[in-house]
Amino acid sequence: MICVVETKFLVISCILCSVLLGFSNAVVTSRYNVVKFGAKADGKTDSTEPFMKAWESACGNLSPATIYVPKGRYLLRNTNFRGPCKRKVTFLIDGTLVAPEDYTALGNSGFWILFNHVENLVVSGGKLDGKGAAFWNCRRSGKSCPAGARSMTFNWVNNLVVSGITSVNSQVSHLVINTCKNVVVKNVRLIAPEQSPNTDGIHVERSTGVTITGSTLQTGDDCISIGDATYNLFISNIKCGPGHGVSIGSLGQKVDEKGVENVTLTNAIFSGSDNGVRIKTWARPSNGFVRNVLFQNIVMDKVENPIIIDQNYCPNNQGCPSQTSGIKISEITYLNINGSSATPEAVTFDCSPSNPCRGIKFQDINLTYKNIAATSSCKNIEGTSSGTLVPESCI
Repeated sequence: MICVVETKFLVISCILCSVLLGFSNAVVTSRYNVVKFGAKADGKTDSTEPFMKAWESACGNLSPATIYVPKGRYLLRNTNFRGPCKRKVTFLIDGTLVAPEDYTALGNSGFWILFNHVENLVVSGGKLDGKGAAFWNCRRSGKSCPAGARSMTFNWVNNLVVSGITSVNSQVSHLVINTCKNVVVKNVRLIAPEQSPNTDGIHVERSTGVTITGSTLQTGDDCISIGDATYNLFISNIKCGPGHGVSIGSLGQKVDEKGVENVTLTNAIFSGSDNGVRIKTWARPSNGFVRNVLFQNIVMDKVENPIIIDQNYCPNNQGCPSQTSGIKISEITYLNINGSSATPEAVTFDCSPSNPCRGIKFQDINLTYKNIAATSSCKNIEGTSSGTLVPESCI
């Protein structure tokens, strides 16, 4: 009898030890509610300092940390969430972050919400209200205006996930990915009126390993713009329009620029946008390049320029002495692109006379204008075409 009791006690003791060891090995996540730091959810009280205090606490924590923004509206001025941080930080937003009504309050910094020099960051959910209308009116009036603030910018942020954010009425670009590595942007909605100037949806530059997926982009400028030194960019399942399409460029404004390489856009819908897939370069000397790009499985719905390469970009015809682009464009594939053009010419390849486009592949394209075949035009281009070709290929 005594042996049985001792055996049962030993079993129970072992179970308790296992449970306690399990708890000791679990990763503890600290949670910081911005309201507890003094943030007010009334949309009127400046909550910048409470947000910064929450960030400092989370960023300095020795275990992974979550900053929580409850439902409500939180007024923020320029905020610079700067690292490096001790461990992973998650910014979980259930509320709305609101910019000041007075657009001059953000000054000429160029940013509203900035994440800077951070490793392992998640920004999830919520809404950004950039209050851009007054700034756009200033721009249209021709008055002296600030530079404009990007709503959310990531500079030197690696291992980043941006998920489920809605951004409306940014002064200029909604999201900027600059000098980052290993980035996922998913299920975001970026919205500004069609006539709002320079309100790009997502701008990517000097970054490697960026994925953009499952997003809706309705803007007054490019849905997605791609700057120099962008490598291994994958875009899928997006909806674009209104806006200026997905643009590589403009590139080549400077002589010494890095290239753009390994870009894929797949499973996209363009509706009523000014452009579909575009490569745009300045008509001036440059060391840059665009190569290994795939545009595939795309639907165009009344898009003004469904497929376009423009190497004669030169606003006001200034600063383009020989009117020829130094950007070298090669190995660009257009595959399975269907739908309608809002203009008679659906395909425009206006390549550089000094650096012709090379290795252009055109396969299974069907684009109509008012239910008849659209047209195409080619300058300074070399490549191949195959499969269904409407309009007839000029390559």
